Amino acid sequence: MRLLPSFALFFLAATIGYAAPAVVSPKVVIVTMFEPGADTGDEPGEFQFWVEREALIRIWPFPQGNRDLRTNADGSVLGVVTGVGTAKSAATIMALGLDPRFDLSKSYWLVAGIAGVDPHDAPLGSAVWAEWVVDGDLGHEIDAREVPNGWKTGYIPLRKKFPYELPVDRSEGEAYRLNARLVDWAYRLTKDVPLADSESMRRRRALYVGYPNAQRPPLVLKGDTLSSMTYWHGKLLNEWANDWVKYFTNGTGNYVTTAMEDTGTLQSLTFLARAKRANLDRVLVLRTASNFDMQWPGADAAESLSGEKLGAGYSAYLPSLEAAYAIGSRVVHELVGNWVRFENTLPK
Repeated sequence: MRLLPSFALFFLAATIGYAAPAVVSPKVVIVTMFEPGADTGDEPGEFQFWVEREALIRIWPFPQGNRDLRTNADGSVLGVVTGVGTAKSAATIMALGLDPRFDLSKSYWLVAGIAGVDPHDAPLGSAVWAEWVVDGDLGHEIDAREVPNGWKTGYIPLRKKFPYELPVDRSEGEAYRLNARLVDWAYRLTKDVPLADSESMRRRRALYVGYPNAQRPPLVLKGDTLSSMTYWHGKLLNEWANDWVKYFTNGTGNYVTTAMEDTGTLQSLTFLARAKRANLDRVLVLRTASNFDMQWPGADAAESLSGEKLGAGYSAYLPSLEAAYAIGSRVVHELVGNWVRFENTLPK
């Protein structure tokens, strides 16, 4: 049996009156990173609350990505799970952006996931809107036991000879700056949304004596995020993260959260924007604080890390998932509910 080429099949379908499926144009794409079990009905990951509470009932097979896609009934909201790490996030978002079933050229993108948080800046359970997303992997590294005298770190920016050598080079995707006006709008819209607190969170933050921002109840704030494939932890790496973000943002950024996927997502969206399949001015990154990124005074980094892993249970795992939905859904509902205003004009 001889198979017809694809173009012939399209021609044949047209001649017999077959209507190709309509392309779906989501108003908002929700980007989450992991879901440990099913999409609904079990222990939640970053995706489950969105599926259950936004009625993402339609399943779209997506074998070229990490996990099947979901939309609500009218297709106005699309949800994707990228998988953990920058490699999976880049591959999944590129696959989604090139999927002919969807027109994402006017879609707003909301990355909504949990993160480690700098106790210098914020407490557990907080929600943080990023303007800068900085990569923590691209670079050179010397083992700490061989760092030259006078160097603060063994991490060196790509193609540089020593730490924090100027001028800064972001040409390989070392840092991405989001639309500051859109970030400010999202922050203003959500800054007064109440966030859940708990006794266990209060006990954990009480350990951080001398860190007044860590001892506050959860809040919404703006702050920048660092993405790396390595789940790092500890006071010295916290210091590196602050310096690294400050360096790659020319002193304008402030490291607050650490996660693993966002530079991969933004790299793919950058390429898709070149192809007119996405709009970088419509991207938001929201990270919520599931754990502190360093030990409390009197503890060591290994002791702190042992209790701050997904399998062992982050200090604020469920509250951070709730915060991601509570804050993120406020933005989603505003965009979808006022699409006549926001389809062609960005929020101010």
